[in-house]
Parts: sequence; structure tokens; C-alpha cells
Amino acid sequence: MPTAERVRDAALVVVDMQNDFVRVGAPLEVPDARATIPVIAGLIGRFRDKGLPVVFTRFVSGAEPGLMWLWSPQCRPDTKCCWPGHTRSYADADGPLDCADVIVELRPDDEDIVIDKRGYGAFHGTDLSTRLRDLSVTSLVITGTVTQICVEETAREAFHHGFRTTIVSDGVSSFAPGLHAATLENFAMKFGWVAGAEDVSSWL
Repeated sequence: MPTAERVRDAALVVVDMQNDFVRVGAPLEVPDARATIPVIAGLIGRFRDKGLPVVFTRFVSGAEPGLMWLWSPQCRPDTKCCWPGHTRSYADADGPLDCADVIVELRPDDEDIVIDKRGYGAFHGTDLSTRLRDLSVTSLVITGTVTQICVEETAREAFHHGFRTTIVSDGVSSFAPGLHAATLENFAMKFGWVAGAEDVSSWL
């Protein structure tokens, strides 16, 4: 497929770039996520300049017990990871921040779409697919964290919802380099494309 066809009628998706994942000392800290901030910010600016949709996802948890407490025990009440409205102090922030908020460096604009999800994928149990279809979106560009968990789940769901999907290799991050690399390799084999931010920008 020609490169331009991969991102025709595209939207940018920024997965879970939240305080409780990105800030220093966060309960689910992904240190490499901080290195992707300029890349993601650049793509956000590019999409906005082109009048293309930008979607932010937020992983949210709360007081209701479930499987997430088993696999991410930081979501339990003793830590309250990603509980909206719960504030937390971080080593790289001047004061307490809402732990579920998107980081200030990438703060959504009023016209952006914000999807709150209670699982790994942005399509499961949300209206994301409908909202994208209403905007005539047919392609997605995926950035964010964590590569092999919420990024991968969202990108695979996008495939099953019929969206041509590209993961931005320098715009996603993980705490496990081996899983990061394997996820990108596997996704490019059967689900979509993997490309750097510079290439993606050139396709718009």
C-alpha cells in the first residue's frame, strides 16, 4: 500500500500519557515515556495544524474490585493508581497533581477527544469507534504507553474495527525493552504498520 494511503483521513491516538505512568516516582512509572514527550507533542501539533482529530485515552480505575486489581495491584485503594480526582506528588512536579490526568506537556485542547477506559484497550466498552466514524476517520496513528499492554491492545482493537493503523516506533514506550521490540515486530507482521514520527508526518 502506498505510504500516503496508510494515514488517509487519519486521527492521532495518544494512549495513557498520564501522571501515574509518566511522572518521576509514579506508581506505574515508565521512565522511557518521558523521552517520547517531544515526539508526541510534535505529532499533536502536526495533526492539529492539518485539522485532523487528536484522541487522548486515560486508563482509569477506582474503588470497584476486579481483575485489574490482580494484575495491577497499584490500582487498589492503598495506592489509588489512576483514580480520577486522587492527587499525588511526584519528584518532577511542583505540586500535587490529579493522578489520572494527561501530563501537562501534552494537555488536551477543548476540541480533542478524551476517552476514559477501565481496561487496556481504548475501544472496549467505549464509544471511540462510533466517534471516529462520525468524523470520517479511516486511519489511526498510535502513540503513548505502555507498548506491549495498552498501546498494543488499542492498536489490535483498531485493526478489528477496520481502521488502517500505524504505531509510531519512537512515540511509544515500555518498561521492558524486549517486549517493546517484540510487540512492534509482531504488529507490523499481521496488524498494521510501524514507522517513525518523521515518516508519519511526511505522509500527512
